[in-house]
Amino acid sequence: MSIELVTDASPELVDAFARLIPQLSSSAQPLGYDGIDQLLDQPDVYLFIARDEPDYTTAGPEVDTTQPGQILGMLTLVTFHIPTGMRGWIEDVVVDETARGKGLGRALIEESVAFAKEIGCKTVDLTSRPSREAANRLYQSCGFEKRETNVYRH
Repeated sequence: MSIELVTDASPELVDAFARLIPQLSSSAQPLGYDGIDQLLDQPDVYLFIARDEPDYTTAGPEVDTTQPGQILGMLTLVTFHIPTGMRGWIEDVVVDETARGKGLGRALIEESVAFAKEIGCKTVDLTSRPSREAANRLYQSCGFEKRETNVYRH
């Protein structure tokens, strides 16, 4: 597997959004090319993707081995400056249901947290519904601590 920081929209990314976003939220609509482009053009918004590694051991000589593996997961890291320092927030973590349990989610989290710390974030936060038990275990095993706080939405 490989983790990449995406900087440009592509048809492949549009296809990945169409496949992955419905697995994350039944109410969210996947972004098209222009929407992904707008997302990536925002300052301090970073999109990380996880790819599988293609298996070329059974491929014939006509297979293009320079092509990257399929996008099987993604997350968004948002960073911002406030009076108490630079912070990071992870949103929209999703791994394709066919690839769960193989370490892609952990790799996405670890890579994005390392990147956030590298660019100066003092902390990185995320939220997860209690019903997402596997995701909550993953976040805790990656070093996230459950906080006693209320989250409000307007």
